[in-house]
Amino acid sequence: MGKVLCFGEILLRYSMGENFPQEQDLNSYIGGAESNVSMALAKWDIPVRYCTAMPDNFLSDKIISFYNEKGIDTSSIVKLGHRIGSYYLNQGADVKNAGVIYDRNYSSFSELTSSALNWDEIFKDVTWFHFTAISPALNARVASICEEALIVASNKGINISLDLNFREKLWKYGSEPIAVMPKLAKYANVIMGNIWAADKMLGIRICTQVTDNATDAQLVEQGEISSKAILNQYPNCHTVANTFRFSEGQGVKYFTTLYQENHFYKSKTLYTMKTIDKVGTGDCFMAGLIYGITTKEQPQKILDFATRAAFQKLFLKGDSTNSKSEEIKKLIHQDE
Repeated sequence: MGKVLCFGEILLRYSMGENFPQEQDLNSYIGGAESNVSMALAKWDIPVRYCTAMPDNFLSDKIISFYNEKGIDTSSIVKLGHRIGSYYLNQGADVKNAGVIYDRNYSSFSELTSSALNWDEIFKDVTWFHFTAISPALNARVASICEEALIVASNKGINISLDLNFREKLWKYGSEPIAVMPKLAKYANVIMGNIWAADKMLGIRICTQVTDNATDAQLVEQGEISSKAILNQYPNCHTVANTFRFSEGQGVKYFTTLYQENHFYKSKTLYTMKTIDKVGTGDCFMAGLIYGITTKEQPQKILDFATRAAFQKLFLKGDSTNSKSEEIKKLIHQDE
């Protein structure tokens, strides 16, 4: 198989402990949604290349060396600008948390220009292109670059996946997601997200009976309705996945759905009373979808692997998984 190309910004996450700043326990992690996908795929022996922009300094060199050590092809990383984007989040909190603080203005990736990228060279030996809704949320220029990449990838017959990550705090340059994302989503063959993101970003409306107190059955039903609507609206799309993760006290309830080949699938519902790090679970699920599809698994097995990989990430500190595919498959068998 060819390589999976992930395109997006590498970020530094700073997470404060409960006693910060008295104990000065500020931890840093390398991450970013697309980066987390690439890390998971490399861990699962899927050839992967990463394309981003970083400043030409020792910190970038250290990070790039780290990616190389993980087996990720970094030949398409562009050196320009002056800083790496970052964000601040309390340890254990969700990146969608209202308290997240982004520090991404004037980062190298946010200042990326199309002239710095040779897509024909970047897509060499690539059979899958992955991007998320986070990149086009930064500014109009990056959104345009995403569209350029999608046109080239589509013309080359490359599979395209889109994660509908909705980050309200990032959409501040005058364009709403609904004005940007549909023209990018039309190129995607695989779309992952949730029913609320599809509503906000693609205009796939949620039924009025699906309220904050909706039952799991109602949510699953809406997942099927939304999936069919996406497939109807975007003919290039053949696979739609939805994740449902809810906090219950200190714990989490998690289940997912998949629509593929005119069939709808649901995962088992998984529970945990305690988590370590919620960041990157959705990215891990997305990586699981890519892994299952590229290895030609059956739909239910694709969903089960992606779901268990994402759930396992809840117990791992940092932005990306370090679980091997064999470990995840063993956990699936234990759940049966």
